[in-house]
Amino acid sequence: MSAAVAAAGQRVLGAGWGARAIAALCRGLRTGPPRLQDIAGAAAKETEKQSATEQSPLILQRSSMRWDGKVYEEIPIAHIKATYNNTHVQVVSFDSRPLAHTSCGTEGFQNAKKGTAIAAQTAAMAAAVKARGKGVLHVRVVVKGLGPGRKAAIKGLTMGGLEVISITDNTPVPHNGCRPRKARRM
Repeated sequence: MSAAVAAAGQRVLGAGWGARAIAALCRGLRTGPPRLQDIAGAAAKETEKQSATEQSPLILQRSSMRWDGKVYEEIPIAHIKATYNNTHVQVVSFDSRPLAHTSCGTEGFQNAKKGTAIAAQTAAMAAAVKARGKGVLHVRVVVKGLGPGRKAAIKGLTMGGLEVISITDNTPVPHNGCRPRKARRM
């Protein structure tokens, strides 16, 4: 019991307090709970006095993470548009200059085969190879659409030699906008 109370005392008082303070806290626990509430209240007031910048200095600073000397905002973006019938992959620089563009149709797949995961993976690998030829090593991925090539295209980018930093879903979702198509009869 006293070991558990000592651990709780260290959490409340901080790691810098000695054994005497923890023993006094334990005696205070046995004699009356209001003493512990006073100590916890004082610790809470001290943390409230600290400003927001002292508590978390990373809020106001830019992230120090870098990939090949580039910050997150300067990393090229790979746009993946996955429809039910095709998948388009375009790699652009951070200021929207196109670096590579492929789709399942340009890779030689025809008709219903364009809408498969294998076709999307092949198209993404081709786009990654083109982008690697222009010096791109890391990409941020933005996925749009609900087609079968969503995951396969991301896997194809990594298989093509690009390192994926982040994945963002940008699929348009209607807030009950247009009337949908009639239901398919099977």
